[in-house]
Amino acid sequence: MPKITKTALAELVPNPDREINIWDSSLIGFGVRMLPSGKANYFAKYRTLEGQSRKMSLGRVGTLTPDEARKLAAASLGEVAKGGDPSNDRQSKRAAMTVRELAESYIIEGRKRWKKNTFLSNESQIRVHILPLIGDRKVESLRYVDVTKMQADITSGKTAKMREGRAGVTTGGAGVARRSVVLLGAMLNHAMNLDVVERNVAAKVKKTPAGKRTRNLSFEELRILGSVLDDSPEESDVAIAAIRFLLLTGMRRNEALSLEHIFCNSSCGTIELPDTKTGEQVRAVGQAAFRVLPSFQKEWCFPALRGEGHFVGLPKVLKRICAKAGIQGVTPHTLRHTFASIAATMDFSELTIAGLLGHGSHTITSRYAHVADRSLVMAANLVSDCIEKSLAGVKVEDELYDTRCV
Repeated sequence: MPKITKTALAELVPNPDREINIWDSSLIGFGVRMLPSGKANYFAKYRTLEGQSRKMSLGRVGTLTPDEARKLAAASLGEVAKGGDPSNDRQSKRAAMTVRELAESYIIEGRKRWKKNTFLSNESQIRVHILPLIGDRKVESLRYVDVTKMQADITSGKTAKMREGRAGVTTGGAGVARRSVVLLGAMLNHAMNLDVVERNVAAKVKKTPAGKRTRNLSFEELRILGSVLDDSPEESDVAIAAIRFLLLTGMRRNEALSLEHIFCNSSCGTIELPDTKTGEQVRAVGQAAFRVLPSFQKEWCFPALRGEGHFVGLPKVLKRICAKAGIQGVTPHTLRHTFASIAATMDFSELTIAGLLGHGSHTITSRYAHVADRSLVMAANLVSDCIEKSLAGVKVEDELYDTRCV
């Protein structure tokens, strides 16, 4: 009976006909059970004071190291020596834990490793959409049908409510419902690690299809939009500049609005982004984009109209501007997609466009994450110049077509 080590576990081969148990030589009652499927769990076996035999799972092989599992086993067997019954105690806790309590544990754990925006997004999603529907349910009692119903309720807008502050209304919908199911699945994986449940009932739920956002502005729409942007004195200069900047850079909304002056380097044609969706990046940006940056003597490039912080009211302003222009179906993401579409029209490669947009492919990240090379800066200038001319009313598409046909 050898000591359970990483080497011993690596040599363990599943038996297709039965489960295999191996015992640790250094701690009586501590072992590993391997199922015919190849999955293996650590466990502790003991007898209660009443003589009842118990076999308590400690965690999965691969999730815990042998030493970590051995310490858990020693602690549990120590409780037994004092007259306790840790397996029974765990079952009681398992039966009692609600989704709300699980969420609290999951958020505390996530705070240690999530980025700020991810934390705020996940915490809001849980609080606004998941907890109102199933927060008081026992985690162990959740079934496939419960998760499916939760998704349907969120899709129909059952959890729609006013957001705190000035951020508008959260309305639910298919995309939100899909993300909520994914997030609940992550919570239930956390519950499995806590040994609260043995399976994840959200894992096999058929998620609401995620519609691809393919809307982009045509050159004619850009000329109309530019005219309206020039003639909208009722809107703030910050908001108008933010819309132009998003079009001229292809940046994500929060990347642009949370931009600080100290990260802008117009002489090099780059902007440092210390915390993006795909990590720290240096993004190539055209001179046309630098020309629209407000010159406020404040920390933020796009400062809030009232109070501290950066500007956050872009979606509402964009909606009003587009309504005035008679253009439909435009969101902040449409501006990013428009930049990419025009870059493609100009015959830039997918790799170059991905570098301009800051996509997270391993190949692209390794090449562009920390430095924007000269070719990217050149591309950023050409694309932003094309968009700038369109916004100014210049008909650029004929010139682009003639260039491509040469």
